[in-house]
Amino acid sequence: MEPKIIFQDEFFFIVDKPSGWITNEADTTTTQPVLQTWVRENYDYPLKGDRELRDGVVHRLDKETSGIVIVAKTKEAFEKLQSEFKNRQVEKTYTALLHGKLEGAGEIKATVGRLPWRRDRFGVTPGGRESHTFYKVLKFYPGENAGHTLVEFSPKTGRTHQIRVHAKHIGHAIVADEFYAGRKTARNDRKWCPRLFLHAASIKFIHPTTNKIVEFKSDLPEDLENVLSKLA
Repeated sequence: MEPKIIFQDEFFFIVDKPSGWITNEADTTTTQPVLQTWVRENYDYPLKGDRELRDGVVHRLDKETSGIVIVAKTKEAFEKLQSEFKNRQVEKTYTALLHGKLEGAGEIKATVGRLPWRRDRFGVTPGGRESHTFYKVLKFYPGENAGHTLVEFSPKTGRTHQIRVHAKHIGHAIVADEFYAGRKTARNDRKWCPRLFLHAASIKFIHPTTNKIVEFKSDLPEDLENVLSKLA
């Protein structure tokens, strides 16, 4: 499955990234599909080929997370959008399926940092960076092992793996999360859920040139819809 352009104007693309695609190029991504490479090879725009500015890719999603990524077409748009992310002016929502029953709405404030004993993983650590996530329950699916809860997350900060770490921190790890749900749980999850159940569903920000607020949405992909229909 290839990425899809949801919207574009002369300043940026809104791309729907499929699960399994890495966002940015790196030395280790030689054999895997990469969003940055795909945009550069398929579209002509001013930042194409600018490796320093990642061909315009403004922010990233984890490999298994699907959903919305902004790619800037010009240096001015790239810088403006990056500054909006830095100043927390970008509003994002994610849809996730969690283990167990969570109720209502709430917020999670817990510092997130790299784990000293596993540098590729993150956790709630005393010396970590301030991290803040709001959540709202969308639906509860009763069933085996205390059921599952579909949740909308709105992160106010943008730490690596923030939603995944915060979900684990409150005792409700994301379904099929091989890093944070525990190896045995994740292995069992993958018998009925093909990948991490996390989708970047919407993004709202100030347009880099018109200064108007714009919002874009991405529907839950078919693989995750199929998981929910099995639970219903």
